[in-house]
Amino acid sequence: MISTSQGRLQDRRPLSIIDIGSNSIRLVIYEGLARSPTLLFNEKMLAGLGRGIVSTGKLDPEGVTRSMEEFRRFRALSNQAGAEHMYVLATAAAREAINGPDFIHRAEDVLKTEIRVLTGRQEAHYSALGVISGFHPANGIAGDLGGGSLELIDINGEAIGDGITLPLGGLRLQDMAKNSLAQAAKITREQLARAKLLKGGQGRPFYTVGGTWRNLARLHMEMSNYPLGVMHHYEISTESALSFLKQVARPEIEKVRGIEGVSKNRRSLLPYGAVVLQEIMAAMQPSKIIVSALGVREGFLYSLLDQAEQKADPLVSASEELARLRSRSVTHANELVEWTGKTFAAFGIDETEDEARYRHAACLLADIGWRAHPEYRGKQSLNIIAHASFIGVDHPGRAFLALVSLFRHEGVFNDAAPEIRGLATPRYLERARILAAVLRVVYLLTAAMPGVMPRLKWENRGNGTLALVLPAALSDLYGERPAGRLAQLARITNRRLVLAVEGGQSVSVK
Repeated sequence: MISTSQGRLQDRRPLSIIDIGSNSIRLVIYEGLARSPTLLFNEKMLAGLGRGIVSTGKLDPEGVTRSMEEFRRFRALSNQAGAEHMYVLATAAAREAINGPDFIHRAEDVLKTEIRVLTGRQEAHYSALGVISGFHPANGIAGDLGGGSLELIDINGEAIGDGITLPLGGLRLQDMAKNSLAQAAKITREQLARAKLLKGGQGRPFYTVGGTWRNLARLHMEMSNYPLGVMHHYEISTESALSFLKQVARPEIEKVRGIEGVSKNRRSLLPYGAVVLQEIMAAMQPSKIIVSALGVREGFLYSLLDQAEQKADPLVSASEELARLRSRSVTHANELVEWTGKTFAAFGIDETEDEARYRHAACLLADIGWRAHPEYRGKQSLNIIAHASFIGVDHPGRAFLALVSLFRHEGVFNDAAPEIRGLATPRYLERARILAAVLRVVYLLTAAMPGVMPRLKWENRGNGTLALVLPAALSDLYGERPAGRLAQLARITNRRLVLAVEGGQSVSVK
């Protein structure tokens, strides 16, 4: 048994996935099977197995040789990490090449495990599950662009609709078009004419999956000076996307501003990825482009979960894991969730489904920075939350979560992190201040330990006055500091608030 540090969840058993694509081969070792999977180790090589497959019908010989060497390393790394299971998935190049079966047989000998060669339908299915697992909920058309193929599939919540696999992967398209972007656009248009499902996506989002499109999004971030380098759920308006893709879909990719932010090995395929996305947008007319960091691998993991685990909220699951790992008391964090819900109800503050989810997550994350120096707890918490590998949350929601912790530690009108504040909607910014003000009150009554909050209650005292009532047994917690914090909450919410002890003293704070 490999000993683990306290920074690991003790109930998780590592597992690994090797993804053999047409362009890249990647090993990902996960902490365990979970609704929001966490990476222990991640490494890829750009083998280019699908290079030249259109003209030769075979996998690239050099890519095959390099792959076998890397498989030995990946097997050793998986063993070193203590992975109890290793799953190996192969996609377009391996299933279509003449020498694909021989390659798979050799790879199985090296890896000492069965390789699942996915059909186009299976690849589209797992890609769809990856998108379903990463959004709450997804509703649109998902496109997974690999080196050898493009999978398109309709998603609505947990329902997977029509799908199609097309030979439009970056390497294949470059080969078919003989390095001509004009010819690539013509080929793409002809192939997309078969994808009737795109018409059903009109006015709905298009979810991009795959390394080429993620690097396009990274380039868009660079060009637009976007303040948050988190890929998942990055959104691009159709107007911005069309202008951007026009700049990228040309041979002089090295001259595009911000290209330094993209790996040199990935740059050559960016124009082809741009061409494919241009043609999809023309055929589909989507409402916007949304980037998914999750695809086939994560969809496969999601398929291994039982139904109850699949239905769990991935954002809440990940936030509770961080609370277990970093907060003083996860029980206290869960008490915050219930108590702030009751507080919002007492104040007449309505919440949408997402606002309630985000409040839940923010409460779980409220104490993850307690080990930092007091002057930096807010900034450290904001940085961790803003850049965490969360799924099931958009970027404005991520900004809300980060700002709650900043305001809770450093004051509700703290003006730090203007770039993060700029991502939050005005409503989220207001809600972050209100929730933080509530947390600033209750932490002074609980010392961050459980057992107090379930005994606190709000009472309507008439004339629009609400009393936060301590039970008599907790009267010693009554004091100037919590009264002062309650006064701040009163000002923010424009309400009359009273701190009181049951059957005893009270002080009006507004």
